[in-house]
Amino acid sequence: MQATAETPSPAIGIDLGTTYSCVAVCQNGRVEIIPNDHGNRTTPSCVAFTPTGRLIGEAAKYQADINPSNTIFDVKRLIGRKSNDEALLKDMKRWPFKVNAEEIRPKIVVTYKGEEKSFVAEEISAMILCRMTEIAEAYLGTSVKDVVVTVPAYFNNVQRQATKDAGTIAGLNVMRIINEPTAAAIAYGLNRMTYDRKNVLVFNLGGGTFDVSLVIIENAKFEVKSVSGDTNLGGRDFDNRIIEHYVTEIQRKYGKNIRENYRAIEKLRAACERAKRILSTATSTSIVIDDLFEGFDFSSTITRGHFQKLNMELFEECLCLCCKCLVDANFDEDDINEILLVGGSSRIPMVQQLLQGVFCGKELCKSINPDEAVAYGAAAQAAVLSGTDHMSFSVVDVTPYSLGIEDCYDPEDKGVMIPRNTPIPTRMQKLLCTTEDNQCTASFKVFEGWGSKVKDNYSLGVFKLPNIAPGHKGVPKVNICFEIDADGILKCFNQELETGSTNGIPFLNQCGRLSEKEVDKMMQDAAKFKLEDDWQGLRVKARNDLENYTKTIADMLRDHGKKIKLKDRRKMSKAIEKTMLWIDWNYLHTEAWTFEEKMRELQSICDPLVASMRPNDGAGASGT
Repeated sequence: MQATAETPSPAIGIDLGTTYSCVAVCQNGRVEIIPNDHGNRTTPSCVAFTPTGRLIGEAAKYQADINPSNTIFDVKRLIGRKSNDEALLKDMKRWPFKVNAEEIRPKIVVTYKGEEKSFVAEEISAMILCRMTEIAEAYLGTSVKDVVVTVPAYFNNVQRQATKDAGTIAGLNVMRIINEPTAAAIAYGLNRMTYDRKNVLVFNLGGGTFDVSLVIIENAKFEVKSVSGDTNLGGRDFDNRIIEHYVTEIQRKYGKNIRENYRAIEKLRAACERAKRILSTATSTSIVIDDLFEGFDFSSTITRGHFQKLNMELFEECLCLCCKCLVDANFDEDDINEILLVGGSSRIPMVQQLLQGVFCGKELCKSINPDEAVAYGAAAQAAVLSGTDHMSFSVVDVTPYSLGIEDCYDPEDKGVMIPRNTPIPTRMQKLLCTTEDNQCTASFKVFEGWGSKVKDNYSLGVFKLPNIAPGHKGVPKVNICFEIDADGILKCFNQELETGSTNGIPFLNQCGRLSEKEVDKMMQDAAKFKLEDDWQGLRVKARNDLENYTKTIADMLRDHGKKIKLKDRRKMSKAIEKTMLWIDWNYLHTEAWTFEEKMRELQSICDPLVASMRPNDGAGASGT
């Protein structure tokens, strides 16, 4: 089905996850989670670079242990961060791939087709978004451009803008950036649409991030009251605790140090992640890894109790953030009607047990799929924004951090312009005066965070205010307007008091943000990668067609060869053997047309003899 003027292309929702991503679409008032070509409803957020091409999703994850330095994962923990970010530096020690942190913006370094290449996190995220869009297009039978992308509620301004840039690089129109817990609340509310007010606590513990939001659902309106979370707390951290335990145990018991052997670590990582999942339903499981390191086979048993002990500190941190969310909204535990579990890691029994303890044994809501709820809500929001489906509801979200500027009289203080948990979109303003006689320009630093002191906040960059009318200090006055849009992204304006007109203020030194020129260049690079992928796909298809045809003819010759003359049998056998040898020699780097030419050559020899050799079933051998 192709989109037309009467039937516009559907808009989709993408949960761009740290470990897995999910895509959904809303059609005829019903949201559908779209499976990929493996039949899976979630896709690994993983990109691999190989000597022959690029792999995304399952194909990338399955080869991670043999190509660890060129297999990229956890990119969501990189996006929008500066190279000196403490959380990033901690993660870099565990990643098998190289991250160049010499510049403000960290870059991932890989070897691709024999050449060293560097990518920023936005480019890798764009590749994953492209893959999810392709999955949707294959399912829908039409091209897709409009998309709603989800982010953790605790993503800051730069991380949100970087995610939006990733969508642009992928060639998409990102209609909205929506918070993951908010999307999950939409999924919950649409399945239980009621006019009665419900106070819902969304507990979203995913693979790499943790968010908690307090959402009031009433009359098809989703109003977020407060958010809390940690963008570096999730299932991956639980895996890392198990990995560290076994790395230490292997060193102590067997005298083998695998810490710097990334291939061994990736094998151990896959086994530990699998064990963590099993322990959600079993009380113990075995970890067995053949040839972990230099011919050393490793096996061990881990119990649920041991897993809980290793990670109890992290579980308790989740509960502290839940309590903070309640306090910020001025709610008590008894005020909560539902506790909604979202994210794969919310399945961990101890997490659920501790959460129930905080809420005095209240039953937890497990009626929606924790892996799919976020994509479900994003797709519903996409339908509302695009008008492509009869879906109607409203969403009021909040900003997770306070935004402010450096006080010109006390540079250590942050003058808060927009307090955290303010409903968005919003605009607030502040009157500024010059500090020097005849001052024509001014600049002020912008900060985001919790603290009242500048040093305790994240620097977003510097706004420069030009063309101030000269005068005595304190006389010229400018009205500064901070605006946060529905995506949670900051814009700044200055307002002339005499005319009331507003002008955008240039944002200088915005920490790590891509320029328009850089985004355009990355869009061109993404298009080249797409062409290379298409070429690779054609090449693989042509090679597979030739291999399948050769095997079919070989089987036919073995089973029915006596029906033709000996010289013809020898001729076919020689052609088959020669083709098989040619395929082995040309397996990796031969172009599609060469495989197709070789196919025609073999068919010209074999097809004339196939009819007399095959049983009378009316089929031909060349119908590949």
